[in-house]
Amino acid sequence: MSSTSTLARPAATRSPARRRRHHPSRVLWLTVPSLVWFAVFAVGPLAAMFVIATLRWKGLLYEPQYTGTENLRKVFADPVFYDAVRNSAVQVAVVIPVMIPLAFMLGYHLHTRPRGYRVLSVLYFSPGLISISVTGMIFYGVLSPDGGVNGALRAAGLDALVTPWLADPATALPSLIAIDLWRGVGWTAVLFAARLASLPADVIEAARIDGAGRLRVMWQIAFPMVKDYVRTLTMLQYLWTLFTSAALILLLTKGGPGTSSTTLSYLVYAKAFAQRDLGYSQVVGVVLLVLGIAGMALIRTLLRSSLEHNR
Repeated sequence: MSSTSTLARPAATRSPARRRRHHPSRVLWLTVPSLVWFAVFAVGPLAAMFVIATLRWKGLLYEPQYTGTENLRKVFADPVFYDAVRNSAVQVAVVIPVMIPLAFMLGYHLHTRPRGYRVLSVLYFSPGLISISVTGMIFYGVLSPDGGVNGALRAAGLDALVTPWLADPATALPSLIAIDLWRGVGWTAVLFAARLASLPADVIEAARIDGAGRLRVMWQIAFPMVKDYVRTLTMLQYLWTLFTSAALILLLTKGGPGTSSTTLSYLVYAKAFAQRDLGYSQVVGVVLLVLGIAGMALIRTLLRSSLEHNR
């Protein structure tokens, strides 16, 4: 009888110890290690960037000196900084509008599963798997004065178009942009194909039955349904282009000829490690941070989904 009455009691009166074990305040303690990690390795370096921007400092072996806004005035009076801003703006303005639509179209093509689509997926994905050093070595040979591009132009009788692509101020930055597109379009296309695979097949099929052509289905049916994913990939690609161009520039052009291929991310590296001016480099880093936040806000506004508009 006593065992039956015990089983009949409500859960709230039967196991107070079990309720205490799941108290929210106790569960919050489980987040402390991750919060400490985030504070040390994310918030800490971010705060240090603002502090170093106020210092005259050549590196860890030298004594830093507080200079206030001197580095800020120095950066905004430097023509090289404005060249870097212009080159970064050109890079972003070309890469994003070309890469995202092209990657979406290629991803949609993969989504339709054409003949050999598995091989195409591997081919699209492969450039993104090649390390940046190997990529630099490949294109250093391809774009050199006696490399593959100029060899093909000579073979086609187009000698007038032969140029030292990486050593010509008019073609150095466009060459780097082309390499960025080569590395990123296929990778992004495979990601789009994976997202498109989750779309309800009956919606696409109904549009085709109603007479919608392939382009109309792609842009008026599929694209709006994955617009949130387009926005996410666009923001990620924007940040990737803005913040990570330094490695390829260092391998291929070192910002030259002159400043024709110097971007903001490369300027941060050059000032910090080549010229030992950490204060200047961190002011440029703050500018990059502001541009990154502003760019993401703009992309979020421009690619706001219809669901968000209706709220």
